[in-house]
Formats: sequence, C-alpha cells, structure tokens
Amino acid sequence: MEILAFGVQSDEKPLIERAFAGKHEVRCLDVFLNRDTAPIAAGYEIVSTSVNADLGGPVLQTLAAGGTQLIAQRSTGFNNVDLDVAERLALRVARVSYYSPYSVAEFAWTLAMAANRRVIRAASRTRDFDFRLDGLLGRDMYGRTAGVIGTGKIGEAFTRIAHGFGMKLLGWDVAENPACVELGMRYVDKEHLLAEADLVSLHVPLLPATQHLIDKDALALMKDDAILVNSSRGGLIDTSALVGELRAGRFLGVGLDVYEAEAGLFFLDKSLEGVDDDTLARLVTFPNVIVTSHQAYYTEDAVGQIIDATVKNVDDYLAGRHSENVLVPARPGS
Repeated sequence: MEILAFGVQSDEKPLIERAFAGKHEVRCLDVFLNRDTAPIAAGYEIVSTSVNADLGGPVLQTLAAGGTQLIAQRSTGFNNVDLDVAERLALRVARVSYYSPYSVAEFAWTLAMAANRRVIRAASRTRDFDFRLDGLLGRDMYGRTAGVIGTGKIGEAFTRIAHGFGMKLLGWDVAENPACVELGMRYVDKEHLLAEADLVSLHVPLLPATQHLIDKDALALMKDDAILVNSSRGGLIDTSALVGELRAGRFLGVGLDVYEAEAGLFFLDKSLEGVDDDTLARLVTFPNVIVTSHQAYYTEDAVGQIIDATVKNVDDYLAGRHSENVLVPARPGS
C-alpha cells in the first residue's frame, strides 16, 4: 500500500522512508494539507499529516470523497481536526499521544534563557564586532519563581529543570502531578500564579476552555519584569493583547515557539514575500521578544518517536486494532 504524507520536512523525510521501508511505500510531500492540496490525496486510503494541517470539515469531505479512510496525524494536538465531521464521514483519525517531553521542555527553557540573557541581541552584535554589554543585563534564575501552567509530562519535565535552577515552583492544572509536588511545587489558582511568578511557561493543550487562557486580564496580573514562554499552542495567548502590553513596555522577555495564526506561515519560507499579518509583524519588532517557528518538538529523539507511533497507527488500522492514539473510531466492520 502507498501512503501519502503531507508537510514532510527535509530532515524528516529519510526518517519516514526508513521507518516504513519493507512495509509500505510512502510518498512524501513538502506541501501542507489544506483545501487547495486535499485533492492530491484522491486514491490514497491512508494519509499522514503534520501539526499545522487543515483538517476542518471541507478538507475532510474532500479526503473522504477521494477514498481516504485513515488520517494518521504526526502530532499530539488535535485542535485542527473537526472530529465531529470525521466521525460522520467514518474517517478514522489517529494521533501521536506521546513523544519525548524533554524536547519541548528543554526548548521552552532555551527560549526563557535566551530572552533573559539577551542572547539574540548579543550574537547579532558580535557578528558586527560590537562587544559592548549595554542592554544585555540579565538576572539569575536561582531563587526566583517559576509558574508552570499545565503540569503533564512536558510541564513536569520543565519543572524538573526549574528545580535544578533552584527556583521556587508554582503550578496550575486541573489535577496535581505528584512528581511535581515531590519537587516542591505548590499548586495555586491561575491568578495567584500569574501575579507571583517571575517566569510563566505554558504547557496545556488548546481546547475551547483554554482558548486565550492568557488574555488581557491575565497579562495585566503578571509582573512588569516577568518572562512569558509559550511552546504549546499559539491560541493559548491573545496575541493582540500581548502586543498591547509589550507596547506599554512590559515584560523582561517573551519567548514564543507558536503563534495563533501560524497556519500558512510557519514551516514555510516567506522571506521573499510580504507577510500581511500585522500582529506578527509588530510582534517580531520588539527587542525583548523571540519568535521561533514551532520547532520545540524538533529533535531526533522526538521526531523518531512520532514517526514510530505513526507507523504503529498505520499497522493497527490495517490489522483492525484499536489503540489509545485513535481519536475517531474505524469504519464499522473494519
């Protein structure tokens, strides 16, 4: 069977081909799945998609009409999938429920420390042989307070690193993580965490209940010299409100690996085009803001685990097995 994989990065392609070798043929495309590209999938029973794929109703209808029966998404989040439409169309949708939490947690800390120690500005200066220290003053993390919003596997990994820095630990989640409590984390309400933390890092999924979890009111609660990091999903932050706070001169630093309107931008080369997203254009002009292109998960370890799980999802589908990765059941009788 030949599988069609959308949104395959050049680093990812040999790993995918190697993982499926001897089992199935795989056709890798660098284009992302959306309304314009969905017709390419006609005739493919199995389609694999990347994190920013458009799996809304119209795209799902096109896939189903073309004969697709399994969508194997190479990501954990599924806020981009219209699960109700998928179920109505009898499309089986599977995700990757687990991959290395250290990849994202470590990158979140990379953003936090790069913002804190002005690494981007310093590196840019030294390329011009400007070795002044003006404007590069950072601060110790030791003894300061880390606020972790979402303390699942990734949040726990982030917490362990914060503990290693010798930080005080605050957590907010629907349920306490015993491992975080053992490290000394104190669970508080969101408002308390935002008001007290010197560093706030987001590690919750994007759901209707968490859309714009960090809105204008939440941002107003944070310390003026706090650091905010988001390596989860862009929609957790009201970006327009964040820009407003930055324009007012607030926050020591902001590190964003995700952006709420990143679809159609991230993973693509837009350097020779005009980007008409005024909010993003303004955001990247602030000297205390670092924006990266949804790369926190992008390590050999994590990508390898994602691909292995995708292969397993395909094998389970063909064998008629169900797993915890399945979001929408298989067709009746399959």
